[in-house]
Amino acid sequence: MTLIFIVGATATGKSDLAIEVAKRLHGEIINADSMQLYKGMDIGTAKLSKNERQGIEHHLIDIMTVTEESSVAQYQAQARAKIDELISKGTPAIVVGGTGLYVKAILDELNFPDTNEEVRARLQRESESTGAMALHAKLAKLDPVAAAAIPAQNARRVIRALEVIELTGKPFTANLPREGSLRYPDAKQFGLVMDREKLSAIISNRVERMWEKGFISEVEELLAQGLREGKTVRAALGYSQIIRFIDGEISEEEAKEDTKRATRQYARRQETWFSRDFRIAWLKSGIEERLEKITSTTIGGR
Repeated sequence: MTLIFIVGATATGKSDLAIEVAKRLHGEIINADSMQLYKGMDIGTAKLSKNERQGIEHHLIDIMTVTEESSVAQYQAQARAKIDELISKGTPAIVVGGTGLYVKAILDELNFPDTNEEVRARLQRESESTGAMALHAKLAKLDPVAAAAIPAQNARRVIRALEVIELTGKPFTANLPREGSLRYPDAKQFGLVMDREKLSAIISNRVERMWEKGFISEVEELLAQGLREGKTVRAALGYSQIIRFIDGEISEEEAKEDTKRATRQYARRQETWFSRDFRIAWLKSGIEERLEKITSTTIGGR
């Protein structure tokens, strides 16, 4: 069985590396980026185009519309089913993405309780009366790890985390990784890390390129498809800023600069989340060195 995870902060080169690993091992890629599940969210999520995928099969990309809401439980079931299918055929599976909770859901037994409409409605009212930042601060006190992974702008997931805490009496992230807790014990996890100053520059350049590629037009098209109805996707990095620009709340330059700032903050939260997982082997070198390390470790560990 060959199952590889390539994780880490945004803009560290995960997608390009995954392509090279898949080519070398004749494998297929499974997406673990919560926003790349959505059709039409291409530029703002740095989703690889069909050509950029170089003939490598990608799974769990473009499977939802912007009016639909994804969930960890739904993703867990879909990702595990695809992994099991590939393993049964002897096809190497490469999971790539930076949504930490999605990666954890594949590997660990996360069994969150069903929703409680009364609790959720009360938390929703609290969010509307006190504001998203106050609700996020509440989560930070109860579960700092969850707060580090969930942005304050994503009110739906903040509310869900607080709901789980209230219903279980335990932190949202109580199911921390333990030795032997892997669903797939032979899986290999690799994390990409980069000097923060260098990553900051890459993020700035990436956002500039997104604007040049027509990010604003992409958001306008998605608004016509109901983007505002999707509580999660309308709060996505860049998308929420451009919506505010379109609504006349901020200037285009402010939207761009705030996207850069928010992306840097998100990258730091991702680093915090993944740094807590002792099972990840961290890679700091360039793409060729990373490729050699992953493939030699994987092939040698068969």
